[in-house]
Amino acid sequence: MTSSRPYLLRAVYEWIIDNGMTPQIMVDATVKEAEIPRTYVENDKIALNIHPSAVRDLDLGNQSLSFNARFAGKPFHVLVPIRAVMAIYARENGKGLVFSQEADEMDSQQSPVKPAGPHLTIVK
Repeated sequence: MTSSRPYLLRAVYEWIIDNGMTPQIMVDATVKEAEIPRTYVENDKIALNIHPSAVRDLDLGNQSLSFNARFAGKPFHVLVPIRAVMAIYARENGKGLVFSQEADEMDSQQSPVKPAGPHLTIVK
């Protein structure tokens, strides 16, 4: 099965927006493919405001999320692999969703584990 993370990310994003709050994501900055403003990384993490008033061209895709924003007045194109998103939450109250690494590993299993079928033993 595909990862549930992008679907949950989109759902929580909409929930936060619908409640008039500011959605923020916490990103694992150690993921090499992440194109983020490294100047603002602290403890290998960066919090990014993804409210519609703060970003342009937000795309919450299945493999990555991307948007254009300004950092210290300079334009920057942000590209974050979905697996690098650690959490999405409302800035005002902290409510949201934290993603676990284990869930991703289970989602990405290539071949499903088949449960053992019934087994009968003849006893004399």
